[in-house]
Amino acid sequence: MTAKQTHMGIVGPEGVPEEEVVTAEVCSESDIQEGQVMEVQVCGQEVLLVRSGGALSALGSRCTHYGAPLSTGVLSGGRLRCPWHGACFNVQTGDIEEYPGLDCLPLHKVTVENNKVFVSAKVKALKQTKRMKEMHSQDPGVTHTVLLIGGGPAALVCAETLRQEKYGGRIVMVTRDDLPPYDRTKLSKVMNVEDATIILRQMEFLHQYGIEVWLKKEVTSVNAATKTVTLDDGSVHRYDQLLIATGCRPRLLNCPGADLQNVRTLRNPNDAREIHHASINRHAVIVGASFIGMEVASYLVDMAASVTLIGSSRLPYERTLGPEVGKVTMQMLAEKNVRFYMSDHVTELRGQNGTVSEVVLRSGVVLPADIVVLGIGVTPNSEFLEGSSVEMDSKGAVIVDRFMKTNVPDIFGAGDVTAFPLAGQDPQRVSLGHWQLAQAQGRMAAFNMLDRPLEMSSAPFFWTVLSKKSIRYVGHGEGHTEVILKGNVEELKFLAFYIKADDVVAAASLNFDPAISQLAERMQAGKRTTRAQAVSEDLSWLKPL
Repeated sequence: MTAKQTHMGIVGPEGVPEEEVVTAEVCSESDIQEGQVMEVQVCGQEVLLVRSGGALSALGSRCTHYGAPLSTGVLSGGRLRCPWHGACFNVQTGDIEEYPGLDCLPLHKVTVENNKVFVSAKVKALKQTKRMKEMHSQDPGVTHTVLLIGGGPAALVCAETLRQEKYGGRIVMVTRDDLPPYDRTKLSKVMNVEDATIILRQMEFLHQYGIEVWLKKEVTSVNAATKTVTLDDGSVHRYDQLLIATGCRPRLLNCPGADLQNVRTLRNPNDAREIHHASINRHAVIVGASFIGMEVASYLVDMAASVTLIGSSRLPYERTLGPEVGKVTMQMLAEKNVRFYMSDHVTELRGQNGTVSEVVLRSGVVLPADIVVLGIGVTPNSEFLEGSSVEMDSKGAVIVDRFMKTNVPDIFGAGDVTAFPLAGQDPQRVSLGHWQLAQAQGRMAAFNMLDRPLEMSSAPFFWTVLSKKSIRYVGHGEGHTEVILKGNVEELKFLAFYIKADDVVAAASLNFDPAISQLAERMQAGKRTTRAQAVSEDLSWLKPL
């Protein structure tokens, strides 16, 4: 392989100016076949060579979300899906087309001469792992205003998409957080977190592109007739289009002692840090065998004097992942000395000097507790819409259609606060607290605000981390009637299919990559997967479409 600086003699990577272009011969054209992905080296940097639709592309080799190697991803229909968390990239442009993540892949030039493949790139671009899609800014004199209520992933992606699509009006993001948008998924996995490590976009970046962020402010009411919102400081602000993306908040216990000190919920970085420090060499009790509860228990086990988890079901995740998977996740944490009290619930919290000291269960068990962490579900942050004309369901979720539109013109919804129709499944609306879906819905809302109709088609993709092992999940398995298992659950290598009405509606895996990404591609393409395919020993149907 050779490397050369354009218009100059052959040189190595050392000493080449960052703006200079280097070219490397990376393989023979016959070495890479249609539908193949190959890692190659250009000046000591990994580059991904892809052949799709007969064309060759050279891209950054790592997912821009958490750095997964895309060489083990799924290539289908001109896009490459990350094997870890399902982000997708267009192989011709490098642009991100499905979430999680915000940034695109670097794209390099490919040429073929005499059956030899060459990749040309600026030295600086070779060193970069991600590329930001070109952004517009606010046009002077344009008064049209998009107001985003909420500072989470849906609002951020909506704002960025508007600017990427050359919207020149005013964008205002109102959030009660004291930080610009941050990666909330890390809070239950790395609880002693520094703010700087989880912020998704710095304030300087947002200001550069005319995205105003009003921190520590809360919308208290919406008047659709006058197109105004009122904030908690009494100020009134006009909008032309509105996005409701306020997310959810953790539910609280309803029992004696629930208001004692050190009874905590996990919502923001301060919560995470306080739980971390309050648990060191103390007795920690987690209430709720949810994804949050299990992740917190997994994290705290290495620092707390004891970790106890209380769940109302027989096994963790029993309704979502099934009893076999639930049992093995329970064993994973039990091996780390997490104690479980399942099919039970809290009837009372007792305290000393105003701080929790004991947890009393329905079974009569009394547990010592220096800190109690609640993971018993969430409630939509939608109270400010009471009395407005925005339609909500019985649980307070904002009802939207496939275009993220509410029943009120120019008001849209996205993220955990919404109830929406899930593509390819039953017509009833669902509420799913998935990071990836919130981002996808923010993008959909932006396009539809611009009157460029785009329907929500993303396949739900979720992951959880226990004892440093990732379980991946795709689809929506509510109401499934059967679980078909591949691999070996006890050996922590499995693929589980969830069946409803003879169809695979969801799947979960551990150490079975990239099966979940492969199935996500099928779901997003509207491809049916049957029980017969799931039962079959031959899983070749999982290959790229």
